[in-house]
Amino acid sequence: MITIYDWFGYNLTVKERYRLIKEVGFEGILLWWSDGFGRDCFGSGDYLNGPQLAREAGLFIENIHVPVHNQNSLWSDDLAGSSVYDCYLQCVTDCVEYEIPTMVVHLPKDDYPYTALGLDRVKRIAEKAEQLGINVALENVKNFANLAYVLNQVDSRRIGFCYDCGHHYRNNSDIDILSMYGSRLMALHLHDNNGSHSEHGLPFDGTVDWFTTMKKIAETGYSGAIAIEAMNWDYEALSAKQFLETAFERAIRLESLTLQLN
Repeated sequence: MITIYDWFGYNLTVKERYRLIKEVGFEGILLWWSDGFGRDCFGSGDYLNGPQLAREAGLFIENIHVPVHNQNSLWSDDLAGSSVYDCYLQCVTDCVEYEIPTMVVHLPKDDYPYTALGLDRVKRIAEKAEQLGINVALENVKNFANLAYVLNQVDSRRIGFCYDCGHHYRNNSDIDILSMYGSRLMALHLHDNNGSHSEHGLPFDGTVDWFTTMKKIAETGYSGAIAIEAMNWDYEALSAKQFLETAFERAIRLESLTLQLN
């Protein structure tokens, strides 16, 4: 299966966005689960309509990405910490209600060291995820110490790993994350490090070693989707359809590379 992050740029209605994603060949999407990052431009609560609109377009929903604006508060013993914890618990419930198998979470950055309270919150999220049958995939960003600690401390089949290759190459290229936690791989974010933002470019346009990356992914035994998380930040000369066509062609190349390496 080949999927793409649904909010990749361009001023499109949600229906038009999903129509184009399906038309160029993608089978599914990754949903941003909030009105943040401009999703509210089509009305408050728009993201809650995403699952129905995606399915009407014939798209599978691979996962949701929970809000990140207050991610660093998860460890905090204050109202902000309680709020983000409650948000993540609600996202588990939302996954059940909207029939979405997996949610992707950013743990706090390593500038915010883990706490006993924070670990207890993750364990409680794990308990709820186990009860409801939802996967919680923790993404590597600038948080390797926190990520490693939680994955080592929380032994739950519902707490796993979302591998972001762009963030890995940019932040922790000297650490073989996939060898360490590939057995718990639940989701991928595939994009390249290039352009004005130095990330979220289309694969093969930047500095990521794709042969090595896909070889490492293949070695984990991962059988999930090839998921593109690219943005149009440096592709404004392309129409939305051209951008999606290019993204799909790159995803096919990655999928073929993975199959060759298996």
